[in-house]
Amino acid sequence: MLFSSISFLYYFLPIVLVVYFAVPFKAKNLVLLLFSLIFYFYGGPNYLILLVASALVGWGFGLLIDRFRGRTGGKVFLCLSLISSLGVLGVFKYADFAIGNFNAVFGASLPLSGLVLPIGISFYTFQIMSYTIDVYRGDARVQKNPLTLLTYVALFPQLIAGPIVRYSTIEGELEKRTHSFGNAAYGAQRFVLGLAKKVLIANALGEFCALFRQTNEPSVLFYWLYAIAFSLQIYFDFSGYSDMAIGLGRIFGFHFLENFNYPFISKSITEFWRRWHISLGTWFRDYLYIPMGGNRVKKWRWLVNIAVVWMLTGLWHGASWNFVLWGAYFAVFLIIEKLFLGKLLERMPKVVSHLYLIVTVLLSFVLFNAETLQQCISDIGAMFGAGGIPFVTAQTLYYLRSYAVLLVVAIVGATPLAKWLVQKVKLDKTFVIAPLALAALLIVVTAYLVDGGFNPFLYFRF
Repeated sequence: MLFSSISFLYYFLPIVLVVYFAVPFKAKNLVLLLFSLIFYFYGGPNYLILLVASALVGWGFGLLIDRFRGRTGGKVFLCLSLISSLGVLGVFKYADFAIGNFNAVFGASLPLSGLVLPIGISFYTFQIMSYTIDVYRGDARVQKNPLTLLTYVALFPQLIAGPIVRYSTIEGELEKRTHSFGNAAYGAQRFVLGLAKKVLIANALGEFCALFRQTNEPSVLFYWLYAIAFSLQIYFDFSGYSDMAIGLGRIFGFHFLENFNYPFISKSITEFWRRWHISLGTWFRDYLYIPMGGNRVKKWRWLVNIAVVWMLTGLWHGASWNFVLWGAYFAVFLIIEKLFLGKLLERMPKVVSHLYLIVTVLLSFVLFNAETLQQCISDIGAMFGAGGIPFVTAQTLYYLRSYAVLLVVAIVGATPLAKWLVQKVKLDKTFVIAPLALAALLIVVTAYLVDGGFNPFLYFRF
């Protein structure tokens, strides 16, 4: 069930809110759990048992890890919990990728498993792993109530698309949290704005990208416009969903951490990844990069650590070589920046360092979205005039005129300027106008959804 759907907005969510706020606090977690399981069942009924089983296995290992903490048994049970979680993820997400590559290398013909990727498995697997690791480290108390841990794992606002909420972040709020009109108002505002980002901007940019793939008049400019449009589409798609998750969490009394912080204003790849998908970046940093030694080892080992972390980051996004290469692509730039380029960028004019960031990121997302490596090479080559395609065509200019306003709005919306303007408006005593504006925005979004517009969600792929 998509947040950006009529069934969620006008059936599921209102019922959840009415029931949730009608019951006493002791029953609120149970209400969230039941509705979260219904939410997941609606989108993937075949794998609801897998979700529940994964959470309960994590709960069991948490108890064993806590019981044998400081002894060999604690480490053994931690390893078994990680093997269990990664094993399930590997079977459902990477088995066919491994079989396909084995067949290609050895000329074999092993049949593919044909397993369907369970929705949200990459996110909830990492959440379960963070729980067991934090219990082992002593960064979180063991949860003795299996239903409470299952509520954490299955919590519908962040279940299918993150952000990756660590147990330690909301550990206290699972037991005791505050509900207030201020939190609910902020949550509703954040949700509606995220919904608008997803439906009105990301979806429209997706339509532009679809038109690009259908064109029979390619041009260099059209390829660059596509790269810009797709990069902005995935940003508004995922950051919009994160906004909706954070907003829903606040309504229910949870404080999820931010997941995006205007990444396109960065001046280096290092800064970009401190601002993009923050919950994933910090997860790999805290649970893989630092345990591997981080930058506290010999230089060659440090560089290997970076390469391993980023290739796995790419692989986390999907079982395909273009994702592995996407991670390796960023690893190369991060290594170069740490060796010498970072200091050069600091001394360069901001416009130069920002242009470097934008071009590097645009090329990365062309690789990210390529269905095959051949398509990736073709797309990037065409961006620089390979194949003798013209710089511009009449069709390119037509689509540029048609989508110019959208592109400008998306570019501005990807910077802090839009937030600054909203804050300036709030200073002008608009207590009544702000809710009315949000209501009007919700009506516009609803009209778009009722009309049956283009409404995919890119991160369902991952």
